[in-house]
Amino acid sequence: MAQRLALQRLLSIPARGPLASHGRAFGTSAGRRSTFNVQDGSDFQDRVVNSPKPVVVDFHAQWCGPCKILGPRLEKLVAKQEGKVLMAKVDIDDHTDLAIEYEVSAVPTVLAMKNGDVVDKFVGIKDEDQLEAFLKKLIGA
Repeated sequence: MAQRLALQRLLSIPARGPLASHGRAFGTSAGRRSTFNVQDGSDFQDRVVNSPKPVVVDFHAQWCGPCKILGPRLEKLVAKQEGKVLMAKVDIDDHTDLAIEYEVSAVPTVLAMKNGDVVDKFVGIKDEDQLEAFLKKLIGA
């Protein structure tokens, strides 16, 4: 198991390299600023737990097919909120400690966080209407 995880990490580094570094870059569009990749536990604390805005946390994995469908769908809807909510992407293979801390047992798992507290969550794929309702509930719209 450990060897498989190490191999998955090794194989996924080139594909994620530009995206991972983009997570801290300041983009010019609302979509680029509202979604970021979590770099480590300290980054999660600073940008998610201590965020003044609500944050959607997408726990995913590179090898997860449903994650590849849900992630872009959720990013698009978060970008449409024009900065009212942020989206943090957490790769469970890179951040096992965060996955354990937030009791993630399957991917995709999406948490809604406000003021550092988990206020809602779902596991699996949702359609756009369900995701919009999830975001509206989090934002309070």
